[in-house]
Amino acid sequence: MENIYQHRQSVLRSLLQTSSLDLIALNPGPSLYYLTGLDFHLMERPILFLFSKKTTPIIILPLLEKSKINQLPFAVKAITYGEDPRAWRAEIQKNTAALDDTEFSRIGVEETQFRFLELEFLRSVFPNREISSCQNLIAKLRINKDEFEKAFIKQAVLIAETALTNTLPLVKLGISEQELASELVIQLIRCGSDAQLPFYPIVASGENAANPHATPTDRKIQFGDALVIDWGARHHGYISDLTRTFVIGKATQEFEEIYRVVQQANNFGCQSVMPGIQAGDVDRIVRQVISNAGYGEYFPHRTGHGIGLEAHEEPYIRSDNTQILQAGMAFTIEPGIYIPQKWGVRIEDNIFVTNNNVELLSSITRDLVIL
Repeated sequence: MENIYQHRQSVLRSLLQTSSLDLIALNPGPSLYYLTGLDFHLMERPILFLFSKKTTPIIILPLLEKSKINQLPFAVKAITYGEDPRAWRAEIQKNTAALDDTEFSRIGVEETQFRFLELEFLRSVFPNREISSCQNLIAKLRINKDEFEKAFIKQAVLIAETALTNTLPLVKLGISEQELASELVIQLIRCGSDAQLPFYPIVASGENAANPHATPTDRKIQFGDALVIDWGARHHGYISDLTRTFVIGKATQEFEEIYRVVQQANNFGCQSVMPGIQAGDVDRIVRQVISNAGYGEYFPHRTGHGIGLEAHEEPYIRSDNTQILQAGMAFTIEPGIYIPQKWGVRIEDNIFVTNNNVELLSSITRDLVIL
């Protein structure tokens, strides 16, 4: 019986048959994990996974990592090298000399993942090959999640929501953004997140909340502050990515108005999602709500991005994206309004497209909460 990794490799092989590429070269990262279940950290020793249209996959790795591939549920040809970097090229070339040049003439790499270290190593081992991007091909491979992947994302959402619920009682006047972010990290791990979080939480208060990608600082939370918390968990490699905005003590009328606009934009965005609609249409629907309220210039980012093994992946919910949303796609809906030197509001949820509709994976309240 074909296991999940053999199935995914079969799908990739079919995609390669209709592409101009002969070979995909991956270094450690989400796509390697997706295809093999192998998890290596990036280091000074290069690791390459070579997947072609016809031959058994090849993995080039340091000898000290070889034990990781002993129990793989699929066939792989392992080529190892020792600790002396001066001997690496000769060792690898000796073991790859018999490979058919025509079968390995056009190599694809992920432009957002492939490091210069592995690129130069690839060029030295396989000189005179044409190397180009396989980003779109890999996106096709991973963009439609199966039921197992959906279950992992749903669990990551549940872990994240439970962690935030456990952290909010710690919010008090005088606690710093960094202290609160640290407490949230602890709760994420305690609630069952993988140790490697999808990203370090954004905890932004007051004027810092006007920065969509703020980094937690030593600023202490004050009465009347807006508090934006953007956080996520990881479960079996799959991530959640959520944002909620709170007010400390009392909200102004202006803030309540802007919050209602963002809440409405979020609601319209989530309701607009269905199989067959373009990603860009969702962005335009969300953006129209904010523009009609007079805050269009204060919404500087796209409406959302795909989630899975990465915090940002296909599909991207932006106005110029004509990609058709299909069953199995998972992504965020995260409208925001950011008023410089004052505060910001963002509400972010996680969405899964089904065969007939859409499933909202996140359930924590979207109403304004006063802490």
